[in-house]
Amino acid sequence: MSTKDYFDKDYYKILGVPKDAKAADIKKAFRKIARDNHPDAHPGDKKAEQRFKEASEANDILSDPDKKKEYDEARRLMGAGFRYPGNRTPPQGAGFSGFGGLGDVFGGGGPENISDLLGGLFGGAARAGRPTAARPRRGADIEGEVTIDFKRAIDGATVGVTMSSDTPCAACRGTGAQSGSVPKVCPACQGTGVVEGSISTPCPECRGRGLLVDVPCSVCHGSGRAPSSKTMQVRIPAGVDDGQRIRIKGKGAPGENGGPAGDLYVSVHVTPHPMFGRKGHNLTIDLPVTYAEAALGAEVEVPVLGGMPVRLRIPPGTPSGRTFRVRGKGVVGASGDYGDLLATVQIVVPSALSSDARTKLEDYRSAAGEADPRADLLIRANA
Repeated sequence: MSTKDYFDKDYYKILGVPKDAKAADIKKAFRKIARDNHPDAHPGDKKAEQRFKEASEANDILSDPDKKKEYDEARRLMGAGFRYPGNRTPPQGAGFSGFGGLGDVFGGGGPENISDLLGGLFGGAARAGRPTAARPRRGADIEGEVTIDFKRAIDGATVGVTMSSDTPCAACRGTGAQSGSVPKVCPACQGTGVVEGSISTPCPECRGRGLLVDVPCSVCHGSGRAPSSKTMQVRIPAGVDDGQRIRIKGKGAPGENGGPAGDLYVSVHVTPHPMFGRKGHNLTIDLPVTYAEAALGAEVEVPVLGGMPVRLRIPPGTPSGRTFRVRGKGVVGASGDYGDLLATVQIVVPSALSSDARTKLEDYRSAAGEADPRADLLIRANA
């Protein structure tokens, strides 16, 4: 942006706020304009794109207390809408030194002093070679894994999770430069870490750092980051399922230049239980019963995970594979409600019979006179 444009633009008017507007009001005004004119929402609309850019530019100045102070001071000294005497335009190629006496206003040395006043207002270096503050960068997300047993997954538990992440390199203190050398401002982005377009993107030259190094650090190879591991106590919520990922906000890698930390994602592995299974918020169990219990009916005890057994009535003539539901003995859900325990009957056939038992079973078979249960099966197979 040229200096002339800087003095001409009224950023308060662009955002529609008074000069004494609070930071919250400035932020609110910008968000409304950005929402209504974002290029992604108005593809090809040059007017909306220009409105969005102007609002972004105004917000960049007015939302930063230091930049806002410099902007207000410059406009106070020069006056809004400054022009050359007689409304003439400045000579081609002339900077502030093109107008006699301008340097005196800022204490002499025209161009350099005015650069000091305006330096950094627009995300670039006002004086050649002067670095600007790189934009805050959010820290990376971290992945962790933990293995817990079935019961702890149902009840919830606090476990230690060992995580590996990148932190500022201790050898170069995060600069990425070898000891005895210093990084330089990236010429592509002027130290901001981003390149501007319809949408801001990380600078490809410095990979968003805003700095380049001539002699990279031998430990981090110029990245400014080094691997680090730490153990954190993490609360695993009750009812977590095998393979579920839990997000813990703000517990990832630290941000750069004042940016927020990333998030921690913990993948939970649950070891199987020797007796219980799971379907959603319901627990499952195979319930063995004898032939006599299934045929004549019975009351049997059913184990409950972490609790006292419950009595379950098996009605006469219960077939193998029938499932009974025990209400509220399952897994707690996000709403606080519990699932059920699903008990599936499995009829146990004795592997050996005593002589007396065999005789009585033969007597039963004769007395029952049961029809062949496979007769219909054979008929349908030959149909």
